[in-house]
Amino acid sequence: MGPAFPFDEELRTRAIMDLSLNEEQKMIAESAAVFLQEKCSTAQVRKVSETEGGLDRALWQEVLDMGWCSVALPEAAGGMGLGWRELVLLQEQMGYHLACVPFFDAVVAVTPLWQALSQTGQGLGVVERLAASGRICVLGMTVRGELTATATVKLEGDALVLNGQWSQVGSGAHADVFLLPATLPCGSLGLLEVQAKEEGLSVQALTTVDATRSSADVMAVNVRLTGAAVLMHGEALRSLWAQTRNLAAIGLAAEQVGVAERALNLAVEYTKERQQFGKAVGSFQGVKHRAAQMLVKVETARSAVYAAAFIADSADVTSDLSYFAAQARTDATEAALFSTRESIQLHGGVGFTWEFDPHLFFRRAQASSQRMGTVEQWRELVAARLLDESVTEAA
Repeated sequence: MGPAFPFDEELRTRAIMDLSLNEEQKMIAESAAVFLQEKCSTAQVRKVSETEGGLDRALWQEVLDMGWCSVALPEAAGGMGLGWRELVLLQEQMGYHLACVPFFDAVVAVTPLWQALSQTGQGLGVVERLAASGRICVLGMTVRGELTATATVKLEGDALVLNGQWSQVGSGAHADVFLLPATLPCGSLGLLEVQAKEEGLSVQALTTVDATRSSADVMAVNVRLTGAAVLMHGEALRSLWAQTRNLAAIGLAAEQVGVAERALNLAVEYTKERQQFGKAVGSFQGVKHRAAQMLVKVETARSAVYAAAFIADSADVTSDLSYFAAQARTDATEAALFSTRESIQLHGGVGFTWEFDPHLFFRRAQASSQRMGTVEQWRELVAARLLDESVTEAA
């Protein structure tokens, strides 16, 4: 019987062997954990989500100052020239601490675009102007991560006139710049740079189950742009978008691992203190088994995410990336949903109250499970690849 992975055996072996972190990666993960533990107490998270719309601007500025947003950018664009393995370590800590900053939407999800644009002289200038400026740039990506063509661009003289709507744009309520897909006058899809303050562009903040992360509906009514606003179009954009969806899914999966691990730790800490029949609840075998199940799911998901990040940093593995991204997304979503539910249950009656913290992570897990496609859609992709069948990745 053949291997479970329908891919090159040497690549698979290297992916499994290289999941351990090197010293530099350990330092990145540890320093991020220490920093965010100091800056992102659950009390601070609650305050920001209730009074500032889910954006901690002071924390975001510190994240920018430390260079986290340029970790995976090429050195030619002012970045550190590292990779997705380092980026997912940061995103994992963002999830663990529920950091109220747009790191996923304004960094992880747009990094593939910055990397692609950096390969040309003109594109490099765009990256330096947008990515290195500290402004919040987000993609007009649907909640499922699809490339839609509902918006249109018409040519009026020398101006491009944009009309359309983009729903549930992540971190859209705080964006300075939108990168919006639309159908160009020539009929092909294009990606346009649109300033948030552009006349005719309106942004409606949404109230969602997760108050720690903002989203918004964006509408363009006769927004006038120049030809320079078109950053990419045609097949190049379609190809990049498919890759972006996979890479963003890996980043989101890393965040879900952090959420799941924090839910586990909250449950373990509480059951060590909660007394029942003169003993700590955590000493009961049934409770230990539930915590062990949570741990298994967390570590399984973490391994899947690290393997996917390894593949993302490898050359010429585009065909494998979709599988590893789907596996990471599936395992991480299941881990986050399971662990946050179990954490509430292991807290007992107080686990359902607003004053205790498990619901904060439960809400993030629920909201994230619907982004970039559902777990059922990603699981279908995993199954199809293992069975060597074809399936539409964005289905």
